Amino acid sequence: MQVIFNATQRDHAPPEFILRGRPAPIPETPERVDRFLAALSQAPTASRRYDAAPLAAVHEADYLEFLEHGFAAWQALPDTGPVMVPNAHPGGAIRQRPSGIVGQVGYHVNDMAAPIVAETWAAARASAEAALTAADLVLEGAVHAYALCRPPGHHAYAGSAGGFCYLNNVAIAGARMAERLGKVAILDVDVHHGNGTQGIFWDRSDVFFCSLHGAPDAFYPHFAGYADEIGAGAGLGANLNLPLVSGTGDDGFLDALDAGLARIRDYRPAALLLSLGLDAQENDPLGILKITTEGFAEVARRTAALGLPTVLIQEGGYLCPELGTNLATFLAAFEAEHAGKS
Repeated sequence: MQVIFNATQRDHAPPEFILRGRPAPIPETPERVDRFLAALSQAPTASRRYDAAPLAAVHEADYLEFLEHGFAAWQALPDTGPVMVPNAHPGGAIRQRPSGIVGQVGYHVNDMAAPIVAETWAAARASAEAALTAADLVLEGAVHAYALCRPPGHHAYAGSAGGFCYLNNVAIAGARMAERLGKVAILDVDVHHGNGTQGIFWDRSDVFFCSLHGAPDAFYPHFAGYADEIGAGAGLGANLNLPLVSGTGDDGFLDALDAGLARIRDYRPAALLLSLGLDAQENDPLGILKITTEGFAEVARRTAALGLPTVLIQEGGYLCPELGTNLATFLAAFEAEHAGKS
């Protein structure tokens, strides 16, 4: 399987985020990339360069301008810290975008788990370009491709960052593929709900979104990911959430996966994009589910059995002993199953 990665993605490295009211070391570190690369059986291919058009197809112009230039405006203020984080958010029904950078941070950053440093924009753009490159390879005839995206993307909305995510990699790639193929599906198996992806495609019928994740009533992202969220307008019925109670293991996860895959089959997409979070693993420091390495292998086999051209895009998965093994096992099982179906 061709692997896409750009070394610029390593440069984003904020030192901490706010966890339950306290500064804590940020778990979304460059070391994650090192673990993933060490686990792969082949060297990655560098991502292609793209202009702003694929990003602008998904993200609001004001938000892209903020990501690219906001940190410089932040640094120009007196007495600012080395990391750009919000200290004010819009509330209620009033959402006026301020002209000042302090207000813009609150307007465009949903939580305190998306700190921005000088290297964030270049790394996030390189991550999105990895996803776009993998999508284009599949559009050009590859059976599947894996984008080692870091920072991840599925918590980023059209106009805001959150949860370690700045540009929504899978949404950017998915919109590009839907434009060319007519209909695609996105399957998100990260332990956290892909709230940004859901928001971007909420009222669209050309992208079916299915997410398996820890139940959000007491788990990030808290405000989205409930089973009654099924889309709206043209997208009504094209959104499927399968929240799982804390402690769910392989059997419960695979039962939910089967339900999601059945809906994807019924939708009849031309291609699949897989938001591959590995943080549902039983020892992941941020997870609440109990999926084993063999459980991930079975997720890979059942997903590959769809027989669809597939773009695999890395989302979460944090530092634990099994992290690299889980990725290698998943990709090997996916390739073996897909080869058997071809």
